[in-house]
Amino acid sequence: MIAFIGLLIGIIVGIVWKVDIPEKFSPYMSVAILACLDSVFGAVRASLSKNFQADIFISGFFGNAALAVALAYLGDKLGIPIYIAAVIVFGGRIFDNFAIVRRLLIEKARSR
Repeated sequence: MIAFIGLLIGIIVGIVWKVDIPEKFSPYMSVAILACLDSVFGAVRASLSKNFQADIFISGFFGNAALAVALAYLGDKLGIPIYIAAVIVFGGRIFDNFAIVRRLLIEKARSR
């Protein structure tokens, strides 16, 4: 639940404040956002499974984002688009977590 509230607060802040990110930083921001969304969906999944731990969520949220940005930066310096690997991995995990969340919600609704 805390992850969902944080996501809503982030969306509201993003809509209210106009933040311009230079185009050269867009690959870094895209993988960082995907990494953070992966952590949020993982937290929702863990919450529905009744095994959510805030310290794991927070460390994963910032750790995944920092690692994704670092890999994108390293790839940029090497001339290799490594950020595409992060996009594929985090995108796949987001869809996997969404599928599990969907199943858990359907099972919860059926049991009522």
